[in-house]
Amino acid sequence: MKIAAAPEWVLLVGLASVGIAAAFAPSRIPQVVPFVSAASIERPAWGTALWSSADLDDSPSDYDPSDLGPDEKTVTVDTNESDAVIRDALKRELLLLASITDRGEFATPDESDIIVDLVTQLEALNPTAEPAYNCAGEWDLCLTNTQSFRSSPFFMAIRAAVGDDNKAVAENGFDIHERSTSASRVGRVRQKISSSEMVSEVDLEVGLIPGLPILVKGTVVTTADLVTTAQETWEITVKGTKVMGSNVPFLDQYLDDNPIEIPVGDAYSAVTGSVPVATLKTYYVDGGIRITRDVDDNFFVFSRA
Repeated sequence: MKIAAAPEWVLLVGLASVGIAAAFAPSRIPQVVPFVSAASIERPAWGTALWSSADLDDSPSDYDPSDLGPDEKTVTVDTNESDAVIRDALKRELLLLASITDRGEFATPDESDIIVDLVTQLEALNPTAEPAYNCAGEWDLCLTNTQSFRSSPFFMAIRAAVGDDNKAVAENGFDIHERSTSASRVGRVRQKISSSEMVSEVDLEVGLIPGLPILVKGTVVTTADLVTTAQETWEITVKGTKVMGSNVPFLDQYLDDNPIEIPVGDAYSAVTGSVPVATLKTYYVDGGIRITRDVDDNFFVFSRA
């Protein structure tokens, strides 16, 4: 898809610059991930080997993502019951890394490599057939290898709108957005999944005046249509964005009683003639963890709320 004409592109950038979107920047305050208490576990020695076929004779061999081309990655369903022990060990280490690196934001290069290896091994040990059909419920983002705000359908739509030919434009825009909102603070990041809809909720705090402890708090809620098109694939179409739970006096109750929703989908239709469709693929899901990748193969690890 070609990028829109100059005036249209300016409007798309303007959508990404609205105040409620600005606070999607990655957190600067470490968050404790559900299921793992960082205070109760010692930081592991990252030099130790991960699970591999050398550890257990009947375990599957390590899975290297470089062995597959980008168009060859498919869902793996592991039916070996003895592999549950391996999955549990991989998940424990992954959640510990998520906790001590603040959802991956402050991971060292070595820790980042280990995170990628853990995610890839878990995807190879996926225990659930047709994972995209088995993700209903509420999920908390606990780890990613990209900006956390890109888990929102709002930003997925921006990436889809520019297409692959202009991927670098989107990446530069996301980097600029991250730097320009570095004073913001992201709390809990949630997704609510049903058979036909995704609701993204991001708790955030935005500093109004640098150097002064004046923070505006709220939850940015973005809704999107969800269509499952394959055993691992969703197509996401953004609908609207609104702010709930503001701490601004008088405004908080008004927004809760009369939520003002920005019709993002309608804006795209007016500017480009259609609403961009983002693609997400889930390669791992079980009772507690979900691993979903976007069109650029960035992964988002969610724990069930």
